[in-house]
Amino acid sequence: MFAHRSLSRSALLRYIAAAQFHATSNCSGAKVAVVLSGCGVCDGTEIHEASARVPYYRGGAEVQMFAPDVSQMHVIDHGKGQPVEKESRNVLSESARIARGNITNLAKLNVSNHDAVIFPGGFGAAKNLSTFAIDGKDCKVNKEVERVLNDFHNAGKPIGLCCISPVLAAKVLPGVDVTVGHEEEEGGKWPYAGTTQAITALGAKHTVKEKNKVVTTPAFMCETKLHLIFDGIGAMVRDVLKLSGK
Repeated sequence: MFAHRSLSRSALLRYIAAAQFHATSNCSGAKVAVVLSGCGVCDGTEIHEASARVPYYRGGAEVQMFAPDVSQMHVIDHGKGQPVEKESRNVLSESARIARGNITNLAKLNVSNHDAVIFPGGFGAAKNLSTFAIDGKDCKVNKEVERVLNDFHNAGKPIGLCCISPVLAAKVLPGVDVTVGHEEEEGGKWPYAGTTQAITALGAKHTVKEKNKVVTTPAFMCETKLHLIFDGIGAMVRDVLKLSGK
């Protein structure tokens, strides 16, 4: 009897959860491209940011993942935080780990097939999608990343950027407003606050708002609790889907 009651309660909870999910979905039908930069925060995509995809699906979006077919800048041992000597990895192949194999070469991303594009963070954005980690304001952006940003911007379609990835828009789209968090470290709460100076040097404006259909969230630029980071990413995704008009 006890087991039967427990099972019934479990089934009821699953039903309630499913009902809440469908009640909050707006079934937008937006087709969203997500651009990855590898697998792992130190040399690729920040996995938590890439996996915070529930808001896409809850919003009724169809998601397709892309990555450039290029070599990583280097490989980092994430346990030691040090580069691994004489090892090379491919960004597209590593990104396939996050996408569960369903990954497409970024060169095939066509703006006409998508309503929005989102770039999760992780140092891969500054190492593999650009040379920002080495060159700062004088960095170069991967040609396919630059093309995608320009294509979506010129088409008036929304662009979402997490964590460090707003530097890509700051370099490619002159005068764009982006945010990577606060401009002071505040006792270590914002350890990458210096990035804001580089964004200003690139000719962009560092702010906390959306403009030109570019939506940003600081994510792991702030030393805070994981659920707050997921909340910020969720808000960014909802804004992107809203701006897509779907």
